[in-house]
Amino acid sequence: MKKKSILELDRLSTEQYQQVDKLSFVVVLDNVRSLNNIGSVFRTSDAFLVEEIYLCGITATPPHTDIHKTALGAENSVKWSYFADTVEAVDKLHSLGYTVYSIEQVVNSIPLHTIQLQKGHKYAVILGNEVKGVQQVVVDKCDGCIEIPQYGTKHSLNVSVTAGLVIWDFFKKLKL
Repeated sequence: MKKKSILELDRLSTEQYQQVDKLSFVVVLDNVRSLNNIGSVFRTSDAFLVEEIYLCGITATPPHTDIHKTALGAENSVKWSYFADTVEAVDKLHSLGYTVYSIEQVVNSIPLHTIQLQKGHKYAVILGNEVKGVQQVVVDKCDGCIEIPQYGTKHSLNVSVTAGLVIWDFFKKLKL
């Protein structure tokens, strides 16, 4: 097998990308502190046509060299908005008709692999702080919580890994 060259990948320009139909899917970062995690979420969101990223609380915003280090320019292609308060972001999403899920370990959470999504419906997912997770006040405002089942000794995944798994799963269910 021969690896494809960058030209053979036939990627969209930033301008072309901004014109492509996106999923009705918003990713919300609730007080994510790592600039590398933020950049990774931008890059994954670009790859799977996320409509927008909401950056909330202490979550840094572009332009920033450390976000760019992992986003590799996706911070320029993916639309984003900043909210000082994540609850305000959830309220806006609800007013726009989105079903909002926290990615969090709670009683009666929905395992990611079992969640049923409807094509054409609007969804948002909230990813939380690397130590504290999604704020309880935010969890309380959501329509439900999704949990990624884990079988090892650790009780959580890195937020950028979690984002990758969740975004890919939503993309498969909503686009493919």
